[in-house]
Amino acid sequence: MTTHPIRFGVASGQQLYQWAQLVELWKTADQLGYDSLWVSDHLYPILVPNLHESNFEGWTTLSALSQHTSSAKVGALVNCNGFRNPSLTAKMAATVDHASGGRFILGIGAGWFELEHKSLGFEFKPTPDRLQALDESCRIIKSMFINDKTSFRGKHYEVIDAVCSPKSVQKPRPPLMIAGQGEKVLLRIVAEHADMWNTQGSPERMRHFIEVMRRHGDKLGRDIDEIEKTVAIPLCYKGSKDREQRATKLAATLGRTSSEEARKQMLIGGAQECLDTIEKYSKVGVTHFMFASAAPFELDEIRGFAEEVISQTR
Repeated sequence: MTTHPIRFGVASGQQLYQWAQLVELWKTADQLGYDSLWVSDHLYPILVPNLHESNFEGWTTLSALSQHTSSAKVGALVNCNGFRNPSLTAKMAATVDHASGGRFILGIGAGWFELEHKSLGFEFKPTPDRLQALDESCRIIKSMFINDKTSFRGKHYEVIDAVCSPKSVQKPRPPLMIAGQGEKVLLRIVAEHADMWNTQGSPERMRHFIEVMRRHGDKLGRDIDEIEKTVAIPLCYKGSKDREQRATKLAATLGRTSSEEARKQMLIGGAQECLDTIEKYSKVGVTHFMFASAAPFELDEIRGFAEEVISQTR
């Protein structure tokens, strides 16, 4: 059985930040020993109703911020497959892997924000087509990372002798992280292609998804214990009552659920309560916790959690 260490990441996104705030957050989290740092791939802000609010583009933000860090893995939680041809994604990924010194993780998903697509002129395919396109992209990208030439003809993409040079720093390729929780198709794609998987949910929901993924893996002949299971989870460490209410509301928005259910899928409270929650997740197989929040991140909270909780899990 493959086992994965407990890891922690900061999923800052890039909406509502001033550039200097993002740089300070990433530098601080990297120095504190967080394992991963994440932007988003949304072109519009998703946590506020006003589309005119500030939101930097993800890939350029990631490339620039990677230069202010030295040890944490970096990536997007997660890239929208429909925004780019998979050959372009492969080239961009290899480039950022070099820029970051081999610390890049390629997160990818089928995309869900219909308004964003239609407003900006991207095709928003029906769900079955978006999932099929994601599957085809995974095949093309993985092949381009490893093989000298890639040819592929599918329903959505066709490439002929596609070349990705230089190859990535990481060998044989950067990890591929797929996000989502659709049980019939998406988790099958995860079971076949992913090195990492990400979604939101309580420990009980995560257990269910992992069981579904395992059934897909059994049919495919894939040991899904190889896949690192990650969760996007709001953090509210030693927060005031007002802070807890705001964090719970955010968790409910992200998880599309009630505040009561949202509290079950948060790291909230003091050190022992957080450690107890981490243990509940780890018992079902989730080992990488990515702290999703809206700007501004509380730097004291990030620092306190690292010193008082992360230190106890090493």
